[in-house]
Amino acid sequence: MKASLLLALIAPLMPTLTMGLIGINWNMTNIPPAGLPDITFPFSLIDTPHEVGYYFAQSINFKNVAGVGYTGLQPRPDVDGKPMIHAKLFSYVPDSTSTDSNCTDGNPDGGEGVSCAVDFSGSYGPYAIEVRNANGTTWEGTVVDLDTNRRVHVGSFTLPEGTGGITGSQVGYVEYYPWNTGVHKCADLPDTTGAFGVPQTTVAKAVGILSDAYEYGECVGEVGFLNTRTEKEVKINVGFK
Repeated sequence: MKASLLLALIAPLMPTLTMGLIGINWNMTNIPPAGLPDITFPFSLIDTPHEVGYYFAQSINFKNVAGVGYTGLQPRPDVDGKPMIHAKLFSYVPDSTSTDSNCTDGNPDGGEGVSCAVDFSGSYGPYAIEVRNANGTTWEGTVVDLDTNRRVHVGSFTLPEGTGGITGSQVGYVEYYPWNTGVHKCADLPDTTGAFGVPQTTVAKAVGILSDAYEYGECVGEVGFLNTRTEKEVKINVGFK
């Protein structure tokens, strides 16, 4: 598929008003007609600089409702010598609500939805974010440290009545959010490295598939992008030291 056609197809799925750089597609085969009751997105920040700026995220849709959800991880500077990570969970679905103490009304772009976030101290090792149905149309996000099995609650939201499970495909991305406003030179993009793992679910016959990563946005071909694939993940390098 030509890059121009691919970008035209994925553009409506990408985050709005952001400095998007890298996209990565996922899909899940053999999902139930009602949708998935849960999905887990592995991430690795092992080689990621401990600095503010980058967001490694995955997107989800839900059956029978418009709008999208996002979840992901952002590196943070160390505090008192301890590494810090910022985790996010968003709903852009109209009429979403939440009583979770980690969440506030509204999506990051100023529209309807719910925004949830938590900071936690932990090694920059392999993590996963689990998004699962808690009850009815309420969904919750949890970060799981894959080395220690430690679980960190990110947030939860309730979607409108009649909303189904998670659909079988969407798009992940890497953005550099300090560039969401203003004018910038692509050659000034800071270096980072991160990895996306193949999505998983508890549904027995469902199988996750992850594409190679690809560039999109205003800096295609100008930010030192490198995509390295292994059996379990896609590693992304972008920017300059």
